[in-house]
Amino acid sequence: MKSRTRVFALIAFTASLALVGTAPASATAARTVELAAPAGSGLPPYVAVIKPVTAKRLASSWREGCPVGPGQLRLVSLNFVGFDGAVHRGELVVNAALAVEVARVFADLYFDRFPIQRMETIEKYDSDDDASMAANNTSAFNCRPITGGTAWSNHSYGRAIDINTVQNPYISRSGAVYPPNGAPYVDRTQDLPGMIHAGDATERAFTTRGWTWGGSWTTPIDYQHFEKP
Repeated sequence: MKSRTRVFALIAFTASLALVGTAPASATAARTVELAAPAGSGLPPYVAVIKPVTAKRLASSWREGCPVGPGQLRLVSLNFVGFDGAVHRGELVVNAALAVEVARVFADLYFDRFPIQRMETIEKYDSDDDASMAANNTSAFNCRPITGGTAWSNHSYGRAIDINTVQNPYISRSGAVYPPNGAPYVDRTQDLPGMIHAGDATERAFTTRGWTWGGSWTTPIDYQHFEKP
């Protein structure tokens, strides 16, 4: 990651929401993280807003029996740079304990102008991981088992994020590629927009904060996937 001066312009609690039971105020307030753009970058300030999320908002991505409840999750709305070079707003649902860290990770990607195709919470795809991947959607929380297994995925805890799923496909032990439209990107000698490579700025934004990258696994290989168990 290129060295840049990044000044926290604001880390503040900006709104109080109705208390639920005896939950502390910090669990029911929105938090805004704002970072000034480097001089000459041409980018507006990076702004991430972290809010509590309800079962209604999670819709089909959550149900009774999931390993974490809505109170343990947060909705993060943040800036990202699209493949068109413009600034867009996207949303991720992540574990409450990781919300500020995730906001800062994506600030690094934003200032590096790493392009992201789209960023929508997965209930927009009826919580169908295959549909979300085929749409090249960057997403996080989804209460589901691991691919090809029965144990809970780290996505079920809000502790995993998949980025640019077409440019960074999942390759199973049998060699199957998911999503299928990611097949042209299996050749990792290519250096195309939106791809993640070992040691690049995107990989380091996560791994220097203790996240694991699925692209470093032997089999299966999951180039889109970062997790922090």
